[in-house]
Amino acid sequence: MAAVWAAFLTAAPTGAAQEIVYIPEGVETSEWIAQERALQMATRDDFDAFIDFAFEDRQPESGIDFLHRIVDDAGKFYKPVHYDHGNGVAVADVDSDGRLDVYLVSQAGPNGLFRNLGGGRFEDVTAAAGVAALEPVGVTASFADLDNDGDADLYVTHVRSPNRLFRNDGDGTFTDISAVSGLDYNDHSSGAVIFDYDRDGLLDVFLTVVGQYTSDEILEVTGTVEAERIDGFTPRYRFGYDDAFQGHLFPERLRESRLFRNEGGNRFADVTAEVGLRDVGFSGDATATDFNGDGWPDLYVLDMQGHDGYWVNDGGERFVDRSEEVFPDTPWGAMGVKSFDYDNDGDMDMMLTDMHSDMSLNLFAGPDEKLKAAWLVEEWGEELLRSEGRSIFGNAFYRNRGDGSFEEVSDAVNAENFWPWGLSVGDLNADGWLDVFVATSMSFPFRYQVNSVLVNNAGDRFMDAEYILGVEPRRGGRLVKPWFRLDCGGIDREHQECAGRNGEFIVWGALGTRSSVIFDLDGDGDLDIVTNEFGASPQVLVSNLADARGDDVRYLQVELVGTRSNRDGLGARVTVTAGGNRWTQVMDGKSGYLSQSRMPLYFGLDGADSVEGVEVVWPSGVTSTAGGAIGVNRTLTLTEPDAR
Repeated sequence: MAAVWAAFLTAAPTGAAQEIVYIPEGVETSEWIAQERALQMATRDDFDAFIDFAFEDRQPESGIDFLHRIVDDAGKFYKPVHYDHGNGVAVADVDSDGRLDVYLVSQAGPNGLFRNLGGGRFEDVTAAAGVAALEPVGVTASFADLDNDGDADLYVTHVRSPNRLFRNDGDGTFTDISAVSGLDYNDHSSGAVIFDYDRDGLLDVFLTVVGQYTSDEILEVTGTVEAERIDGFTPRYRFGYDDAFQGHLFPERLRESRLFRNEGGNRFADVTAEVGLRDVGFSGDATATDFNGDGWPDLYVLDMQGHDGYWVNDGGERFVDRSEEVFPDTPWGAMGVKSFDYDNDGDMDMMLTDMHSDMSLNLFAGPDEKLKAAWLVEEWGEELLRSEGRSIFGNAFYRNRGDGSFEEVSDAVNAENFWPWGLSVGDLNADGWLDVFVATSMSFPFRYQVNSVLVNNAGDRFMDAEYILGVEPRRGGRLVKPWFRLDCGGIDREHQECAGRNGEFIVWGALGTRSSVIFDLDGDGDLDIVTNEFGASPQVLVSNLADARGDDVRYLQVELVGTRSNRDGLGARVTVTAGGNRWTQVMDGKSGYLSQSRMPLYFGLDGADSVEGVEVVWPSGVTSTAGGAIGVNRTLTLTEPDAR
């Protein structure tokens, strides 16, 4: 993309180079990055965890040449409307060749499916697979085997355009069966959580729905620079409300998220009212997890402008609202969520990111980014917040006490950061402790913000490591990109950035990440990271852990095949025992902000030479075990027993 942009800047319509305007002023400067890096590097001796490895962004040579495009409400005519949330990224082996492929969602323009060729190389197969979804304003995607035929189907969500279900035809190509599926919901859709809520062996879909933030006025996207335009097609979008972030104050703008029960044969029925799951608000994402240990998957539903909801599954028949009882205080502006066992005690904990609380202040980099946004109470007031004094104005981390209750420990475990969107979880150093990558930014017209890597320091707390591990600074020290052209002497003379300017300008602004997924993309045994950027190409962050630790890298990937349960084993609880340690993960498919993936669980084994045992508690209630010196550095496929 750098070459494309360079060519664009020297090939203006008049043949003259275009003047660059940086917004905000000074956004391109990097001195503060060097200062932050020096401070973080000075903490290396404080780590107990292994950190002598690094990531390298290999996007240019990877073949993942996807370009995320945005609507004007998120760029040239930026306003604080929910378009700036960006889009998801999901992973699955779509053609059953044993390698994980990548699907990236765009907001204004085609999505992209990239087939894994092995060795860190990918090829664009979007057109051949039939999953471009060119015209709708995209939000996110989820992979799962919805028809239990052994391959990964794809569900794609949109803003005020019918959502699409693509059935995998078994060879990596897809057929759009949206119109007959019952999943073609048409409103302000967001994330889709796929799980088997009634444990009948068929995967159901919980669709989170953002409250109404757009009008009926349809506009063309005009603000994209020529180098990023789509040949022969002009994207369109619904004009966003100027007061979108006061939407929770207008009852008519609120929406209910939807639960769709799988009836078999790729047919789904809306059972939201039937099961009592009336979650109303501005919801962008959710997670399914069995927090109370009764074997039935519950739902934690985020509200990005108010209190979250916790819905307990009552035997697959109904959902009971226990939000205030179990989680009395939740983030006011929750954006991303992941449930995982951070302290290896066998209980599922949960981390949530809060973006909207941070949007009230344009802080520059520094220690204040680790503080909760307590000033909102006084600055915004209860009239706007509607908080009832029960909100956390920042990230939350709920430690599971093991008795059905939780303790909020985000500050104690260093889980706070600034401008967070989605989070992805994985054992980046294979030491048996799960680490966190947080996609962090605001992009144009704000300053640059670094992504956060939180290394799990043996279950004690998380340590900031994005500079130590080479995730920041970005490849080539990039901070900015060209966003749009302004003709201040012509059509754009009324644009706010044309005040005091005349002539044509190229506006450059900050790069920024919105979502991510963690998986072993090159098959070398360590975990890599792929991001979906906002208005730019992804980062393909390849780890060199396998080289840095050599023979000390030990891992086990566990792939599940359900029989009585759903084919993907979603909802199964897997415990691995090795070297005197026990590690527990739940197969929930949750890969990061908004999206869901279909891939094996990865267990770092902290150098253990063999695995003593693996236990799986399947969604059906069946428990199966494997033991007897299981070899390491491999994928173990476990099939659910047919009988109890």
